[in-house]
Amino acid sequence: MLILTINPGGTSTKIGLFQGEKEVFKKSISHIQEDLENYETVFHQFAFRKSLIEKALAENNYSLDQLGCVVGRGGLMKPVEGGIYPVNDRMLQDLEGAINGEHASNLGAVLAKAIGDELGVPSLVVDPVSVDEFQDVSRITGISDIEKASWLHSLNHKAVARKTAAKLGGDYKDFNFIVAHLGSGISIVAHKRGKMIDGSGGRSDGPFSPERSGGLLAYPLVKLCYSGKYTESEMIDKISNTGGMYDYLGTKDMIEIEGMIESGHKKARLVMDAFVYQVSKEISMYGATLSGQVDRIILTGGIAYSSHVASEVSKMVSYLAPVEIIPGEMEMEALALGAIRYFTGQETPKEYV
Repeated sequence: MLILTINPGGTSTKIGLFQGEKEVFKKSISHIQEDLENYETVFHQFAFRKSLIEKALAENNYSLDQLGCVVGRGGLMKPVEGGIYPVNDRMLQDLEGAINGEHASNLGAVLAKAIGDELGVPSLVVDPVSVDEFQDVSRITGISDIEKASWLHSLNHKAVARKTAAKLGGDYKDFNFIVAHLGSGISIVAHKRGKMIDGSGGRSDGPFSPERSGGLLAYPLVKLCYSGKYTESEMIDKISNTGGMYDYLGTKDMIEIEGMIESGHKKARLVMDAFVYQVSKEISMYGATLSGQVDRIILTGGIAYSSHVASEVSKMVSYLAPVEIIPGEMEMEALALGAIRYFTGQETPKEYV
Protein backbone atom coordinates (compact mmCIF):
# COMPACT_ATOMS: atom_id res chain seq x y z
CA MET A 1 0.00 0.00 0.00
CA LEU A 2 1.29 3.44 -0.92
CA ILE A 3 0.60 6.58 1.11
CA LEU A 4 0.38 9.83 -0.84
CA THR A 5 1.36 12.96 1.09
CA ILE A 6 0.47 16.45 -0.16
CA ASN A 7 1.91 19.72 1.13
CA PRO A 8 0.69 22.79 -0.80
CA GLY A 9 2.82 25.91 -0.47
CA GLY A 10 2.67 29.42 -1.82
CA THR A 11 4.77 28.68 -4.90
CA SER A 12 4.84 24.88 -4.96
CA THR A 13 2.93 21.69 -4.27
CA LYS A 14 5.12 19.04 -2.65
CA ILE A 15 4.08 15.41 -2.94
CA GLY A 16 5.57 12.20 -1.61
CA LEU A 17 4.85 8.49 -1.86
CA PHE A 18 5.64 6.25 1.08
CA GLN A 19 5.75 2.47 1.30
CA GLY A 20 5.41 2.20 5.05
CA GLU A 21 8.00 4.58 6.51
CA LYS A 22 10.16 4.51 3.37
CA GLU A 23 9.80 7.38 0.92
CA VAL A 24 9.83 5.93 -2.60
CA PHE A 25 9.05 9.09 -4.57
CA LYS A 26 9.01 12.81 -3.99
CA LYS A 27 8.51 15.86 -6.15
CA SER A 28 8.14 19.57 -5.62
CA ILE A 29 5.90 20.96 -8.34
CA SER A 30 6.76 24.62 -8.85
CA HIS A 31 4.13 27.24 -9.68
CA ILE A 32 4.98 30.51 -11.38
CA GLN A 33 3.10 33.59 -10.27
CA GLU A 34 1.38 33.91 -13.65
CA ASP A 35 -0.26 30.51 -13.12
CA LEU A 36 -1.67 31.40 -9.71
CA GLU A 37 -2.71 35.01 -10.18
CA ASN A 38 -5.66 33.93 -12.36
CA TYR A 39 -7.37 32.41 -9.31
CA GLU A 40 -9.37 34.67 -7.04
CA THR A 41 -8.73 32.57 -3.91
CA VAL A 42 -6.45 29.74 -2.84
CA PHE A 43 -9.45 27.40 -2.88
CA HIS A 44 -9.99 28.11 -6.58
CA GLN A 45 -6.54 26.64 -7.30
CA PHE A 46 -7.83 23.19 -6.37
CA ALA A 47 -8.41 21.72 -9.86
CA PHE A 48 -5.16 23.22 -11.19
CA ARG A 49 -3.05 21.69 -8.42
CA LYS A 50 -4.89 18.35 -8.48
CA SER A 51 -4.22 17.92 -12.20
CA LEU A 52 -0.52 18.59 -11.66
CA ILE A 53 -0.34 16.00 -8.88
CA GLU A 54 -1.99 13.36 -11.05
CA LYS A 55 0.28 14.26 -13.99
CA ALA A 56 3.44 14.00 -11.86
CA LEU A 57 2.45 10.56 -10.57
CA ALA A 58 1.55 9.30 -14.04
CA GLU A 59 4.80 10.57 -15.57
CA ASN A 60 6.71 8.58 -12.97
CA ASN A 61 4.67 5.41 -13.58
CA TYR A 62 2.63 5.51 -10.39
CA SER A 63 -1.06 4.70 -10.62
CA LEU A 64 -3.63 6.22 -8.29
CA ASP A 65 -5.00 2.71 -7.84
CA GLN A 66 -1.87 1.87 -5.84
CA LEU A 67 -2.81 4.34 -3.10
CA GLY A 68 -4.19 3.16 0.20
CA CYS A 69 -4.40 6.57 1.88
CA VAL A 70 -3.98 10.26 1.09
CA VAL A 71 -2.68 12.68 3.72
CA GLY A 72 -2.76 16.44 3.25
CA ARG A 73 -1.12 19.26 5.17
CA GLY A 74 -3.69 20.72 7.54
CA GLY A 75 -4.51 24.39 6.99
CA LEU A 76 -5.95 27.34 8.89
CA MET A 77 -9.01 25.63 10.33
CA LYS A 78 -10.51 26.00 13.79
CA PRO A 79 -8.19 25.47 16.77
CA VAL A 80 -7.85 21.73 17.47
CA GLU A 81 -5.79 19.38 19.58
CA GLY A 82 -2.86 17.73 17.90
CA GLY A 83 -3.68 14.42 16.27
CA ILE A 84 -5.00 12.65 13.19
CA TYR A 85 -8.22 13.95 11.64
CA PRO A 86 -10.15 12.25 8.84
CA VAL A 87 -11.17 15.00 6.42
CA ASN A 88 -14.90 15.72 6.69
CA ASP A 89 -17.36 18.16 5.16
CA ARG A 90 -17.18 20.58 8.10
CA MET A 91 -13.42 20.85 7.70
CA LEU A 92 -13.80 21.55 3.98
CA GLN A 93 -16.42 24.22 4.65
CA ASP A 94 -14.17 26.02 7.11
CA LEU A 95 -11.19 25.86 4.76
CA GLU A 96 -13.21 27.06 1.78
CA GLY A 97 -14.55 29.91 3.92
CA ALA A 98 -10.96 30.74 4.99
CA ILE A 99 -12.20 31.24 8.56
CA ASN A 100 -8.67 31.98 9.75
CA GLY A 101 -7.26 33.42 6.55
CA GLU A 102 -6.10 32.43 3.09
CA HIS A 103 -3.12 30.11 2.96
CA ALA A 104 -1.96 27.49 0.46
CA SER A 105 -2.01 24.83 3.19
CA ASN A 106 -5.82 25.17 3.22
CA LEU A 107 -5.77 23.07 0.04
CA GLY A 108 -4.06 20.09 1.68
CA ALA A 109 -7.23 18.59 3.11
CA VAL A 110 -9.24 19.47 0.01
CA LEU A 111 -6.86 17.69 -2.35
CA ALA A 112 -6.57 14.68 -0.03
CA LYS A 113 -10.34 14.34 0.23
CA ALA A 114 -10.92 14.61 -3.52
CA ILE A 115 -8.31 12.01 -4.44
CA GLY A 116 -9.19 9.73 -1.54
CA ASP A 117 -12.91 9.76 -2.30
CA GLU A 118 -12.31 8.93 -5.95
CA LEU A 119 -10.36 5.85 -4.86
CA GLY A 120 -12.46 4.93 -1.83
CA VAL A 121 -9.52 5.26 0.57
CA PRO A 122 -9.12 7.36 3.74
CA SER A 123 -8.13 11.02 3.53
CA LEU A 124 -6.45 12.54 6.58
CA VAL A 125 -4.72 15.58 8.00
CA VAL A 126 -2.12 15.29 10.76
CA ASP A 127 -1.21 17.94 13.37
CA PRO A 128 -2.53 20.87 11.32
CA VAL A 129 -1.25 24.44 11.52
CA SER A 130 -4.16 25.31 13.81
CA VAL A 131 -3.16 22.96 16.64
CA ASP A 132 -3.83 24.81 19.89
CA GLU A 133 -3.01 23.09 23.18
CA PHE A 134 -2.00 26.18 25.14
CA GLN A 135 -2.69 26.46 28.85
CA ASP A 136 -5.17 29.19 29.73
CA VAL A 137 -2.49 31.04 31.69
CA SER A 138 -0.27 31.24 28.60
CA ARG A 139 -2.94 33.18 26.65
CA ILE A 140 -2.96 36.25 28.90
CA THR A 141 -0.97 39.09 27.33
CA GLY A 142 -1.44 42.15 29.52
CA ILE A 143 -4.08 43.80 27.31
CA SER A 144 -7.53 42.24 27.45
CA ASP A 145 -8.16 43.02 23.77
CA ILE A 146 -5.24 40.78 22.75
CA GLU A 147 -5.09 37.05 23.45
CA LYS A 148 -2.05 34.97 22.63
CA ALA A 149 -2.85 32.39 19.96
CA SER A 150 -1.11 29.20 18.89
CA TRP A 151 0.11 29.44 15.28
CA LEU A 152 3.21 27.27 15.20
CA HIS A 153 5.06 24.70 13.08
CA SER A 154 2.99 21.98 14.77
CA LEU A 155 3.58 19.20 12.25
CA ASN A 156 7.36 19.37 12.43
CA HIS A 157 7.38 20.13 16.17
CA LYS A 158 5.46 17.00 17.05
CA ALA A 159 7.34 14.87 14.51
CA VAL A 160 10.78 15.66 15.95
CA ALA A 161 9.40 15.31 19.49
CA ARG A 162 8.09 11.81 18.68
CA LYS A 163 11.40 10.91 17.04
CA THR A 164 13.35 12.04 20.09
CA ALA A 165 10.99 10.23 22.44
CA ALA A 166 11.50 6.99 20.49
CA LYS A 167 15.28 7.50 20.69
CA LEU A 168 14.91 7.83 24.46
CA GLY A 169 12.91 4.59 24.58
CA GLY A 170 9.47 6.00 25.29
CA ASP A 171 6.45 7.78 23.87
CA TYR A 172 5.94 11.47 23.19
CA LYS A 173 3.57 11.70 26.16
CA ASP A 174 6.31 10.44 28.52
CA PHE A 175 8.62 13.44 28.20
CA ASN A 176 9.01 17.19 28.46
CA PHE A 177 10.74 18.88 25.53
CA ILE A 178 11.54 22.38 24.34
CA VAL A 179 11.54 22.40 20.54
CA ALA A 180 13.03 25.28 18.54
CA HIS A 181 12.02 25.29 14.87
CA LEU A 182 14.52 27.61 13.17
CA GLY A 183 13.74 28.63 9.60
CA SER A 184 12.38 31.60 7.68
CA GLY A 185 9.90 31.60 10.55
CA ILE A 186 10.83 30.71 14.11
CA SER A 187 8.72 28.91 16.68
CA ILE A 188 9.90 27.80 20.11
CA VAL A 189 7.52 25.63 22.09
CA ALA A 190 7.30 23.88 25.44
CA HIS A 191 5.99 20.31 25.02
CA LYS A 192 4.67 18.85 28.26
CA ARG A 193 3.71 15.16 28.18
CA GLY A 194 2.52 15.28 24.58
CA LYS A 195 0.94 18.75 24.59
CA MET A 196 2.29 22.06 23.28
CA ILE A 197 1.43 24.08 26.38
CA ASP A 198 3.07 27.40 25.44
CA GLY A 199 5.14 28.81 22.65
CA SER A 200 6.19 31.77 20.58
CA GLY A 201 6.46 32.29 16.88
CA GLY A 202 4.43 33.02 13.82
CA ARG A 203 4.41 36.75 13.19
CA SER A 204 3.75 37.87 16.74
CA ASP A 205 6.55 37.09 19.19
CA GLY A 206 9.75 35.20 19.76
CA PRO A 207 13.22 35.77 18.20
CA PHE A 208 13.69 37.54 14.89
CA SER A 209 14.31 35.31 11.87
CA PRO A 210 15.86 35.79 8.42
CA GLU A 211 12.71 37.69 7.32
CA ARG A 212 10.50 38.31 10.36
CA SER A 213 10.90 40.83 13.14
CA GLY A 214 9.88 38.56 16.00
CA GLY A 215 8.60 40.17 19.18
CA LEU A 216 9.13 43.92 19.32
CA LEU A 217 9.23 46.56 22.05
CA ALA A 218 5.61 47.66 22.38
CA TYR A 219 5.97 51.39 23.03
CA PRO A 220 8.50 52.14 20.26
CA LEU A 221 6.43 49.96 17.89
CA VAL A 222 3.28 51.98 18.58
CA LYS A 223 5.20 55.21 18.01
CA LEU A 224 6.61 53.88 14.73
CA CYS A 225 3.17 52.74 13.52
CA TYR A 226 1.76 56.24 14.03
CA SER A 227 4.83 58.14 12.85
CA GLY A 228 3.62 58.40 9.26
CA LYS A 229 6.81 56.76 8.05
CA TYR A 230 4.99 53.53 7.03
CA THR A 231 1.47 52.58 5.99
CA GLU A 232 -0.35 49.75 7.75
CA SER A 233 0.43 47.30 4.94
CA GLU A 234 4.08 48.37 4.91
CA MET A 235 4.35 47.77 8.66
CA ILE A 236 2.75 44.33 8.34
CA ASP A 237 5.17 43.50 5.53
CA LYS A 238 8.10 44.74 7.62
CA ILE A 239 7.09 42.46 10.49
CA SER A 240 6.25 39.46 8.30
CA ASN A 241 8.52 39.47 5.25
CA THR A 242 11.16 42.18 5.26
CA GLY A 243 12.17 42.38 8.91
CA GLY A 244 14.73 40.39 10.86
CA MET A 245 18.10 39.75 9.23
CA TYR A 246 16.87 41.11 5.92
CA ASP A 247 16.15 44.53 7.46
CA TYR A 248 19.68 44.71 8.87
CA LEU A 249 21.72 43.00 6.14
CA GLY A 250 19.64 43.05 2.95
CA THR A 251 19.55 39.26 2.59
CA LYS A 252 17.50 36.37 3.97
CA ASP A 253 20.07 33.74 2.95
CA MET A 254 21.79 32.25 6.00
CA ILE A 255 24.59 30.80 3.89
CA GLU A 256 25.26 34.23 2.45
CA ILE A 257 25.21 35.78 5.93
CA GLU A 258 27.71 33.21 7.22
CA GLY A 259 29.90 34.03 4.22
CA MET A 260 29.72 37.71 5.12
CA ILE A 261 30.87 36.87 8.64
CA GLU A 262 33.78 34.79 7.35
CA SER A 263 34.88 37.75 5.23
CA GLY A 264 34.97 39.99 8.29
CA HIS A 265 31.60 41.78 8.04
CA LYS A 266 31.19 43.16 11.58
CA LYS A 267 27.51 44.02 11.34
CA ALA A 268 26.69 40.53 10.06
CA ARG A 269 28.58 39.06 13.02
CA LEU A 270 26.65 41.23 15.45
CA VAL A 271 23.27 40.33 13.91
CA MET A 272 24.14 36.62 13.96
CA ASP A 273 25.28 36.84 17.58
CA ALA A 274 22.01 38.59 18.43
CA PHE A 275 20.02 35.86 16.67
CA VAL A 276 21.77 33.10 18.64
CA TYR A 277 21.34 35.15 21.82
CA GLN A 278 17.59 35.66 21.28
CA VAL A 279 16.96 32.01 20.37
CA SER A 280 18.88 30.82 23.44
CA LYS A 281 17.12 33.29 25.72
CA GLU A 282 13.71 32.22 24.40
CA ILE A 283 14.50 28.52 24.91
CA SER A 284 15.61 29.23 28.46
CA MET A 285 12.41 31.17 29.16
CA TYR A 286 10.31 28.13 28.32
CA GLY A 287 12.31 26.11 30.81
CA ALA A 288 10.29 27.93 33.47
CA THR A 289 6.99 26.74 31.96
CA LEU A 290 8.18 23.18 32.63
CA SER A 291 9.55 24.03 36.10
CA GLY A 292 13.01 23.19 34.81
CA GLN A 293 12.00 19.57 34.20
CA VAL A 294 13.23 19.33 30.60
CA ASP A 295 14.27 16.00 29.13
CA ARG A 296 15.67 17.36 25.87
CA ILE A 297 16.00 20.59 23.90
CA ILE A 298 15.51 19.93 20.18
CA LEU A 299 16.81 22.21 17.42
CA THR A 300 15.16 21.68 14.05
CA GLY A 301 14.31 23.54 10.83
CA GLY A 302 16.60 24.65 8.02
CA ILE A 303 18.83 26.88 10.16
CA ALA A 304 19.67 23.88 12.37
CA TYR A 305 21.90 22.75 9.47
CA SER A 306 24.20 25.63 10.44
CA SER A 307 26.91 24.12 12.61
CA HIS A 308 27.68 27.59 13.99
CA VAL A 309 24.10 28.27 15.12
CA ALA A 310 23.58 24.75 16.46
CA SER A 311 26.82 24.72 18.45
CA GLU A 312 26.46 28.25 19.84
CA VAL A 313 22.85 27.78 20.91
CA SER A 314 23.76 24.43 22.45
CA LYS A 315 26.53 26.05 24.49
CA MET A 316 24.08 28.59 25.91
CA VAL A 317 21.18 26.25 26.77
CA SER A 318 22.74 22.88 27.57
CA TYR A 319 22.72 23.81 31.27
CA LEU A 320 18.97 23.20 31.09
CA ALA A 321 18.94 19.86 29.23
CA PRO A 322 20.89 17.88 26.61
CA VAL A 323 20.42 19.21 23.07
CA GLU A 324 19.28 17.13 20.08
CA ILE A 325 19.90 18.45 16.57
CA ILE A 326 17.35 17.31 13.95
CA PRO A 327 17.92 19.71 11.04
CA GLY A 328 15.45 20.36 8.25
CA GLU A 329 11.76 19.61 8.24
CA MET A 330 10.08 16.23 8.65
CA GLU A 331 6.75 17.41 7.27
CA MET A 332 6.24 14.85 4.49
CA GLU A 333 7.52 12.02 6.64
CA ALA A 334 5.36 13.23 9.53
CA LEU A 335 2.22 13.05 7.36
CA ALA A 336 3.04 9.48 6.32
CA LEU A 337 3.85 8.43 9.88
CA GLY A 338 0.47 9.81 10.97
CA ALA A 339 -1.23 7.57 8.40
CA ILE A 340 0.74 4.58 9.70
CA ARG A 341 -0.35 5.29 13.28
CA TYR A 342 -3.93 5.56 11.97
CA PHE A 343 -3.85 2.17 10.24
CA THR A 344 -1.98 0.34 13.01
CA GLY A 345 -4.21 1.69 15.76
CA GLN A 346 -1.31 3.36 17.57
CA GLU A 347 -3.33 6.59 17.63
CA THR A 348 -7.07 7.06 17.75
CA PRO A 349 -8.29 9.49 15.09
CA LYS A 350 -10.25 12.56 16.18
CA GLU A 351 -13.33 14.13 14.67
CA TYR A 352 -13.22 17.70 13.41
CA VAL A 353 -16.34 19.42 14.74
